[in-house]
Amino acid sequence: MSKPEKPFFVGYLPVQQALRRWLLVVCALFVVGLTGIGMVMGTAQDDPGPGAFRFDYGRQTVSGVVELTPYPLVRVTVGNDRIKPGTTLMLVGQGKSNVDARAVPLEGQLAKVSGIVLQRGELNMLQLRGGANGLAAEEGEAPPQDSIPLGRWKLAGEICDGKCLAGAMRPGRGLAHKACANLCLIGGVPPVFVSSQPVDGSEFFLVTGPDGTALPKSAYDAIGQFVSIEGEVERRGDMLVLSIDPDSVEVLD
Repeated sequence: MSKPEKPFFVGYLPVQQALRRWLLVVCALFVVGLTGIGMVMGTAQDDPGPGAFRFDYGRQTVSGVVELTPYPLVRVTVGNDRIKPGTTLMLVGQGKSNVDARAVPLEGQLAKVSGIVLQRGELNMLQLRGGANGLAAEEGEAPPQDSIPLGRWKLAGEICDGKCLAGAMRPGRGLAHKACANLCLIGGVPPVFVSSQPVDGSEFFLVTGPDGTALPKSAYDAIGQFVSIEGEVERRGDMLVLSIDPDSVEVLD
């Protein structure tokens, strides 16, 4: 009695029934396997957090006092349903650009600002519309804005660019984001320090150099890494500002 012939694939002939069943099983296992690997890889990643462009809010227009840290802020005095008075908004332009040229002449004055909100937790930023549609002086005397010193702190965390962290990119932090963050900061986007431990209820700090100067270039090498940092903390509205000692920045293992 002769043995049954084993199915054999020939490219120019129809696939035999036995091979067709085997190929279907292999393809199904391949798809299921890739799906499982994708799910495992996804669950192993850090949660990028809730930061995002709030396009669902629509264009937001509020009024407030322009401050320089030296990075431009608006301390909101007349808000709306989305942005309450007392909110402090970091200001930024389209892409990786700042709005210094428009904000500096208005320092200490009342202004109307309009744009799209980026938001992560208590961190708020406004990407301005172009020209006077985004930032323009308003009549009236600017009410005084207080600044509450909170002393000198030594903190551990990460220096990020504020725009991507607030929601322009996700997760917007970590070594994978280092090159993008450096380009944003070179463009004048406000830098933000994310602390591993909250201070006065906040884990986010607008970070500057000493005495109201820009973040020193020497700190750029440490962006996207877990660092130890020291400096003076003050509260401006609902935002904390950390003026760092550049010599204190230390990358932690």
